Amino acid sequence: MSLILGFDTSGPYCAAALLRDGEIVQTQVDEMKRGQAEHLMPMLTQLLEDADVSWQNLTAIGVGVGPGNFTGIRISVSTARGLALGLDIPAVGVSTFDTISFGRTAPHIAAVPAPRDQLYVFGQGYETPALLPAATPFTTELVLPQAPAQLVEKIALVAHRRHTDTPSRPAPLYVKPADAAPPRDPAPVILP
Repeated sequence: MSLILGFDTSGPYCAAALLRDGEIVQTQVDEMKRGQAEHLMPMLTQLLEDADVSWQNLTAIGVGVGPGNFTGIRISVSTARGLALGLDIPAVGVSTFDTISFGRTAPHIAAVPAPRDQLYVFGQGYETPALLPAATPFTTELVLPQAPAQLVEKIALVAHRRHTDTPSRPAPLYVKPADAAPPRDPAPVILP
């Protein structure tokens, strides 16, 4: 039996899905603009309890790696890496681009809304993720992400397919640097 826990906090939500033997058994999405760090672990624990399974029953973890909210991605990825280490199971990083393209065979460009009327894009004609103005003319079908419930279910499904391939540790997918900038003032002098 395989049991995959997928979760994501790359947007204004905490989302999780539990997949047993390739079938979604439970999905939960809690909309929230802040507080994902405090909310995620209790939500995951409750999801497992509601499905009558424990952390030790998990086969693998799937985690959304972005692109999206800088802090939200770090929350999910660090949680997944910590759980994988503690439970001695693989954690699989799944990008939103992966979830958009999951099951699609027709040519398309996966696109994720970004701040300031921009899009993160990947796919047909874009070998690496790029940040472009939303008004960019595209000649290939542009496909946007699903609602958080479908997105997190696809994270679990992709992780189910990939977890036996010895995946590398999940890492955030940042297409652009964080909006925060380092301080311009020089560092203070430490006196002996």
